[in-house]
Amino acid sequence: MSIFSRKNEKRLALYQRELLDTHYAEVENMYRQIRGWRHDYRNHIQTMKAYAAENDLESIKKYLELLETDLATVDTVVKTGNPMTDAILNSKLSLARSKDIPVKVDAHIPVALSISEVDLCVIIGNLFDNAIEASLKLPTEKRMIRVYIDMKGTQLYISFTNLTASKKQQKVGKLFKSTKGGDHGFGLVRVDNIIKRLDGYLSRNSEDGAFTTEILLPQ
Repeated sequence: MSIFSRKNEKRLALYQRELLDTHYAEVENMYRQIRGWRHDYRNHIQTMKAYAAENDLESIKKYLELLETDLATVDTVVKTGNPMTDAILNSKLSLARSKDIPVKVDAHIPVALSISEVDLCVIIGNLFDNAIEASLKLPTEKRMIRVYIDMKGTQLYISFTNLTASKKQQKVGKLFKSTKGGDHGFGLVRVDNIIKRLDGYLSRNSEDGAFTTEILLPQ
């Protein structure tokens, strides 16, 4: 094995470890928020009981509205049927929400997947991170990410769409140009390599102020 190959293998192993660490940290942060909300549950009940004792219905209504808003920030809204996909999507949803980026998700995985959890983490993690990066360049009111995941026959279909600041992005070779350097570009190459290894299909399209990535993976 050449020195170049060994360096690439070390870089790949480091990238995968850092990517997984990042996603797991996001998942842990989400569940930490949930545990914190549950811990405060008793205090919330006592507060509303105090308002009820005073027949202060207006304060109860306002407090319930505040609780509803607070709970929405930690609610696990995506349940695909696949635990790893749920973990990745919900952690990224929490991250996007914290950056004022609306996300619409329609995701269903009714069968056991043959794709490894590491590969799935790399693909979905990179697509979501890229969509978040592009969305942050837009005014808050123009941000939007759409995620669609489902089975098409015997293949897993993954689609990410986000609005962009430009009408059409510039391509460099087979990839669209990224504003980030370093491991960001390496992440896109990793996604391409995984899809190629799994004999899947990949399409990237940039037009009309939107960027879409579509993937089909045999199962």
